Amino acid sequence: MARVLEMDIPETMKAWVLGDPDQLRPVEKHVPHPGVAEVLVRIDAVAICATDLEIISHGSPALIDGELPFNKNFTPGHEYMGTIVALGPTVDEYAVGDRIAVEIHAGCGRCPRCRMGMYTSCLNYGANFGAFPKGHRANGYTTDGAFTQYAVNHVNTLVRVPDNMSDEVATLIVTAGTATYGLDVLGGLVAGNSLAVTGAGPIGLLGVAVGKALGAGPVILTDIVGERLKIGTRLGADHVINAARESAVEAVQRANGGSGVDFVLECSGAPRAVDEAIAMVNRGGRVCLAAFSHRPVSVDISQIVMNNIYLFGIRGEGQSAVRRAAALMAQQKFDASPVHTHTFPLSELPEALRHAREKLNGAIKVVIRNQEW
Repeated sequence: MARVLEMDIPETMKAWVLGDPDQLRPVEKHVPHPGVAEVLVRIDAVAICATDLEIISHGSPALIDGELPFNKNFTPGHEYMGTIVALGPTVDEYAVGDRIAVEIHAGCGRCPRCRMGMYTSCLNYGANFGAFPKGHRANGYTTDGAFTQYAVNHVNTLVRVPDNMSDEVATLIVTAGTATYGLDVLGGLVAGNSLAVTGAGPIGLLGVAVGKALGAGPVILTDIVGERLKIGTRLGADHVINAARESAVEAVQRANGGSGVDFVLECSGAPRAVDEAIAMVNRGGRVCLAAFSHRPVSVDISQIVMNNIYLFGIRGEGQSAVRRAAALMAQQKFDASPVHTHTFPLSELPEALRHAREKLNGAIKVVIRNQEW
């Protein structure tokens, strides 16, 4: 049983569950109890991620009992922050009342990948809904997520939120963690290296902010939406390129003195994005793919081999990248708030999802507040 201190916790909570594709309905669920090394979190705010939209429409990459999540009483949502309201047995790292943001994945801790620290690539992914027989959980992917009022989290997934950070900005810690993970994979020490970020969505924009905070230069951002490029400038981009108006490859090279960049963080998922990223880097350069492509794409492998280019793909925000992103934000190394554009109450989740999906009124990161229904 949970060791409940100070805060009153209801027996049931409001939650949105996924039925058929694109069909969410509000229900009552039992408030979960934290187990060993777990805490119960009152969800105060949750951001909508493009992957949430993919899950709601297509199911993957969510897996419930090894199957797509439709009609499984499953609650999506994963980029959240909140307040700890109960502690499970053995938890002494945190206290009731602490404000926290969360990583999505808590690896099983026993497979070869987890033992390497690659818990976002846990080999027991998806084998754990309900009783968690293999220990792994990924909130909003393989276990219930955050489009509700309470969630259980393992202590390994928690990062502290400073008192002077708003709930809305705190939801962006996870997104900044993904960008940080991509830069970590590219080389970790990016100070003094040139960086191009392709795609000015939330991950790309925060990739600019994190890269700049870590000393990369120049930092170059490409996109096809002028308003998003303006936000990229606010977040620290040295050069912004509208790829709808000129060749992104040629413009990136011009912005870097006529040569390719050291690193590319690809966040667009566009059909030609991989080939263009390969053409943007110099020989021996590195490309990190941080976006899902909606269909198979062709890639010029010969350019990768002839130019000794390194190509990486990342899953989520692994290897404690969320903690590093949270530290940068707590130290005010960058201001993530321009990425947050809209806020809705939990009762209006369908409208919030519509804004995020259709990018209405310049929507970039839409945040849900856990207010009374």
